[in-house]
Amino acid sequence: MRFTRNLAIDASSWRFVGYGHAMRWSQLFIPTLREAPADAQATNHTLLIRGGFIRQLHSGHYSLLPLGLRVHEKVAAIVRREMEAIGAQEFLLPAMHPAEIWKKSGRWQAVGEELFRLVDRKGADNVLGMTHEEVFAEVAKEITSYKALPQIWFQIQWKFRDEPRPKGGLLRVREFAMKDSYSFDVDEAGLDSSFDAHRRAYERIFAALGLPTIAVQASSGAMGGSGSTEFMVPSPAGEDDIALCRECGYASNLERAQAQIAELVDRDLPDLMRFPTPGVRTIAALETVAGGATAVHQIKTMVMVLDGEVTLALLRGDHELELQKLADYTGAADVRPATPDEALKWLGAHPGSLGAVHVEDLRIICDPALRGRRGLTTGANEDDWHFSGVDVARDIAVDDWADLRRVKAAEPCVVCGMPLEVLRCIEAGHIFKLGTKYSSALGAFVLDRNGKQTPLVMGSYGIGIGRNLAAVAEVYHDDKGLVWPLAVAPFDVVITILNLKDAVSRRASETLYQDLLNQGIDVLLDDRGVRAGVKFADAELIGVPYRVTIGPRALAEGEVEITTRSTNETLRCPIGLVVEHLNEIVNKQKR
Repeated sequence: MRFTRNLAIDASSWRFVGYGHAMRWSQLFIPTLREAPADAQATNHTLLIRGGFIRQLHSGHYSLLPLGLRVHEKVAAIVRREMEAIGAQEFLLPAMHPAEIWKKSGRWQAVGEELFRLVDRKGADNVLGMTHEEVFAEVAKEITSYKALPQIWFQIQWKFRDEPRPKGGLLRVREFAMKDSYSFDVDEAGLDSSFDAHRRAYERIFAALGLPTIAVQASSGAMGGSGSTEFMVPSPAGEDDIALCRECGYASNLERAQAQIAELVDRDLPDLMRFPTPGVRTIAALETVAGGATAVHQIKTMVMVLDGEVTLALLRGDHELELQKLADYTGAADVRPATPDEALKWLGAHPGSLGAVHVEDLRIICDPALRGRRGLTTGANEDDWHFSGVDVARDIAVDDWADLRRVKAAEPCVVCGMPLEVLRCIEAGHIFKLGTKYSSALGAFVLDRNGKQTPLVMGSYGIGIGRNLAAVAEVYHDDKGLVWPLAVAPFDVVITILNLKDAVSRRASETLYQDLLNQGIDVLLDDRGVRAGVKFADAELIGVPYRVTIGPRALAEGEVEITTRSTNETLRCPIGLVVEHLNEIVNKQKR
């Protein structure tokens, strides 16, 4: 969405350059708060509420107030600029979609409860779009020849996801604006080119936003396709963990990360033996009993239900199951642990005594860390009994070998062997190679160079506008409030009048205000009749990059004070040079 009233946009720099008289603080709605809201945990949530940028309507739904909307649209303008730089054409598609197209793509069944579903008055099923692959594929059916390719289409549209636990302010919500773009090519080589163009555009976007992103390998999840890349911002407020090697640059979401596994010496227990383990229910407990084994010599048996089918996932005792890896390998949409009653029904024992030895009627997927292992210990599928001397190749009918384990910090990098670091991150953007999944399902075909009908090869690329606003707030703040980078700050400069009763100060402020506006600088005039300390605190809280303080004493000497928010440094400047000085620094930073 764009401002359409009392606002001009400079197309060359995509800056807001005017907002009429509403740029006087006395007339703007900026409901700042001294105290943090009780339910706010993430920094962005606290400061955006306190600074009067957003207000919560109910869980996962936020109103953007005037300051918040200004920042939101500046983020969107940067995204829009870089999309158009790679030849993308802007669309605006419906937010509500007929269920039919989601059923054709398979996502009606695959997405699950995060998809908002509704029935209209005629009894027809509909969805509120969480992304628009299906709708764009429908439009793309009008492309008939490879000669019209490649095409890159994008929109900035509202999306809806029924998040079970919205949190982190704007980081995880149920209603949000997202830039989603889609590429259409005739072959995989064309997709690679479009994907690389988007990757470079995203790097420019995040650089312009000042976000220190790390591009990582990622799971494509329900989106499908041959591969995807996430752009991650290290932050304790995030919800994703990545594995990062500082030595060689290997980076991956833990949902896909791999690490080298050291070879272990197996115990010399050639015979399969059953032994009692009364009361033993955990890996740790099994390490302490007679006949037990350390975790690296145990088999952890996870009874999982994949789209209704009971499956055993086997890992080394000291390893954790990464659910997304299991989902990606099997293609299952619904992945969950079995209940104790389900485990008892299928294996004859409760959790803690379960194993895969001699199990033949269930699918068994085994992590490669167990390949070739012997002398191991596992549950015997009878409460309070275990097996020792397990030879995986001899005693377990493995159906599939698949990487299932969650990588841990300090494990050796799969590429260079140096220790991996695990970082908590915010996902700022995600790009996917979809291939022909949606075009084939929706019937989006073109004639190729040989006159043969072929499905369009698609890519999908997303950036949440509000989430990136929140990510910037998480990165740029201090104990006084927000410290917006100039590119997205609600205003470039705030003029603070110390004494409204002083006519000379008022006249100087009005002249400077208008002169800065004439230079295309976003300026806020603080003309409120409140104490100077309140004005300073509010300006720091909302994070305006530069503050010009106009007071009678400095004016008597022909000067004003200019304070830089990011450094808190203040300098005295002749009033006749203020416009030139600020114009130089503001426009230099924005170029």
